[in-house]
Amino acid sequence: MSTRTMGRQVLLFISILSFGSVLGQVSYSIPEEMVKGALIGNIAQDLGLDVKRLKTGKASIYTGDGAEYIELNKERGVLLVKERIDREALCGETTPCALHFQMILENPMEFYTVTIEITDINDNPPTFERGEIKYEMSESALAGARFVLEKAIDDDVGVNGLHSYTLKPTDNFILKTINRGDGSKNVEMVLQKQLDREEHEHISLVLTAVDGGDPQLSGTMQILITVLDVNDNAPICSKPEYKASVTENAPRGTVITTVSATDIDKDNNGKVTYMIPKSGAASLFQIDIDNGVLTLIGNIDYEKRKFYELDVRVADQGGLRADACKVIVEVLDANDNKPSINIMSKSNSISENVKLGTVVTMLNIQDPDSNDNGKVQCVIDENIPFAMKSTTNNFFTVVTDSELDRERDSEYNISVTCSDEGVPSLSSSVTLTLQISDVNDNAPVFERSSYEAYIVENNTPGLSVFTVKARDADWNQNARVSYILEDSSVNGVPVSSYVSVSADSGVIHAVRSFDYEQIKDFQFRVKAQDGGSPPLSSNVTVKIMIQDQNDNAPQVLYPVQTGGSLVAEIVPRSADVGYLVTKVVAVDVDSGQNAWLSYKLQKATDRALFEVGLQNGEIRTIRQVTDKDAVKQRLTVVVEDNGQPSRSATVNVNVAVADSFPEVLSEFTDFTHDKEYNDNLTFYLVLALAVVSFLFITCLVVIISVKIYRWRQSRILYHSNLPVIPYYPPRYSDTLGTGTLQRVYNYEVCRTTDSRKSDCKFGTVGSQNVLIMDPSSTGTMQRIQSEKSILDEPDSPLEVRLLSAIFQYCFLCLVLCVI
Repeated sequence: MSTRTMGRQVLLFISILSFGSVLGQVSYSIPEEMVKGALIGNIAQDLGLDVKRLKTGKASIYTGDGAEYIELNKERGVLLVKERIDREALCGETTPCALHFQMILENPMEFYTVTIEITDINDNPPTFERGEIKYEMSESALAGARFVLEKAIDDDVGVNGLHSYTLKPTDNFILKTINRGDGSKNVEMVLQKQLDREEHEHISLVLTAVDGGDPQLSGTMQILITVLDVNDNAPICSKPEYKASVTENAPRGTVITTVSATDIDKDNNGKVTYMIPKSGAASLFQIDIDNGVLTLIGNIDYEKRKFYELDVRVADQGGLRADACKVIVEVLDANDNKPSINIMSKSNSISENVKLGTVVTMLNIQDPDSNDNGKVQCVIDENIPFAMKSTTNNFFTVVTDSELDRERDSEYNISVTCSDEGVPSLSSSVTLTLQISDVNDNAPVFERSSYEAYIVENNTPGLSVFTVKARDADWNQNARVSYILEDSSVNGVPVSSYVSVSADSGVIHAVRSFDYEQIKDFQFRVKAQDGGSPPLSSNVTVKIMIQDQNDNAPQVLYPVQTGGSLVAEIVPRSADVGYLVTKVVAVDVDSGQNAWLSYKLQKATDRALFEVGLQNGEIRTIRQVTDKDAVKQRLTVVVEDNGQPSRSATVNVNVAVADSFPEVLSEFTDFTHDKEYNDNLTFYLVLALAVVSFLFITCLVVIISVKIYRWRQSRILYHSNLPVIPYYPPRYSDTLGTGTLQRVYNYEVCRTTDSRKSDCKFGTVGSQNVLIMDPSSTGTMQRIQSEKSILDEPDSPLEVRLLSAIFQYCFLCLVLCVI
């Protein structure tokens, strides 16, 4: 049950219906807003029914179309609140407020009428339709004026309904309540004191409505009153006199000062207007009619007038009420003239090696202002090798302050700025362009401190090896670099016979063909010299390293191949597998992989008996020696290097398989006979070669003698004064100057360790002399041709036959030697 004071009345009415069913009626009274599940009453007890009858009769509640606020608990035989009941929502202002429904039983069928009265509780405060209401009242409104206010609404009824109103504060208004015939109340607000907008423009009141419940509830509404103004006050200037200043030459529109006046009235009644009466100063100044801002509209000059006095009239919107004030304007002197820079003399170009303090430019500065506004100071850009100096009043010079370097800065744009001491300071500037001329003060610098280059041996003379490069920071002729090979020697030979340097490009060429086995590296110095006067130079060390080629075949050091005696290695027949017979020792004068040697067995009397170590050249047996093996064993070993292409040498190794020296000697006797025969043959070949060489030299001397004789005879033809210009073809060698042979012969000599098998081949003639006369000497040429000079005639038949006989004889001697 609720904590509120509630009374529950139970009225039981039982009547006998004519239909034979018992009809009963019961009533309950409960307050609104009971919680869900609250007990209303024990209907079984109140109707005198057994709880079991409710169960067997399947008791139910029938509400018709109404909402089901009540439910029946058949287990207990009581009525409970099913949904929260709001009396104001259910019945509004109707009283009393009740719920009507029927309880129906079956077997036999019976029904009972149940009425539940819903009593009111004070659960609704008085409320106003609007929480705020606004009024506008003129400050000229008279006391006693009445204003009807909005009524409050309270949904509760009876004592819980609306009871009374209050109004706070009550300085200007009081509240009056009027009771109407229907029981309602009207409320009015009555003005009891005249309003003053200048004192209180806005008034806020609170209207409170309270009900008669317990506890008492209330609702409020705020009343906002805006007091409307009437023109009942005159404008007043803030100050009777204003003082201001303005600089001469100030631009038009410059604000000088602001005149301020106030009118405590509002809106149009409080709007103040400003005006300057017509006078001489009215053409220079203007005041804003609305805000009183005094501005400059003309040109003023301190030298013409220093003060201006202005009368300002202020009035409200109606113009009936007004006031006046004075404005004194002081004119201030202004720094309105910039310094003027005049160039008296200047240099367009100076040398980079000039002395410190050299005058570059002379300037004259003028400023027509006076006092501090006419005092001028001049400065130039920082971080440049120049300074500004003042000589006399208004005269300045630009001088060199530090050393110049054209390579660092070839041109300077010197900005000279002259400023006066006025506030704000005015300045003028001028830019002086100065060119720095070059002096040869930088030596050429090579790109690298030293150079290293590689060249493969057996190179072609004239081959470009690499290029040295030097740069000179100077300009034009001073930066033109030439390259010179400094004099030095390599192994006592001038370096110029090894390399040459192009003077313009620095390209280094090989003068000769290099041989790695003779010289592996050498170094020299190259000088780079510029074209200045005097010239400057620097040098750099160049190192040339010769790279090896595989141009040398291996040389066998052991066994020695001689023609004097027979050398043989003895292998006993008891030798086991892997027996070391001998070792072939060879060297290669090349380097690197070109000197890596490998050994292979090319031929052998019995390949199944011996093998050669690939890397060490050791000859070992690969099986057990037997009695069936021949005593004489001849092995041919090939020694090959690792170059590309590879080169090789062969060596013959004689091996005797025997246990005693006499056995070896008997087997190798025929080798001695062959050797003696070969020695005789070699002797005859050498003798024949000596005879043929002697005959050849004799023939050559005879031919040269004949040629000299003919040449002396031909001198008669050149006694004339006509010019004779010889033409020498390329690669022609002058026989008179150097003594070089007129013909070049190619010889190919193949030398082996056994001199009996040496070969010598003679090549063909490499070139012939050619002598051509100048075609412009037509007369002389015709005369010479008609006389058939001895120089142009072919060899005589006698000489031809003599030479032929000599060569035939030499050839016959060679054939006989071979036979």
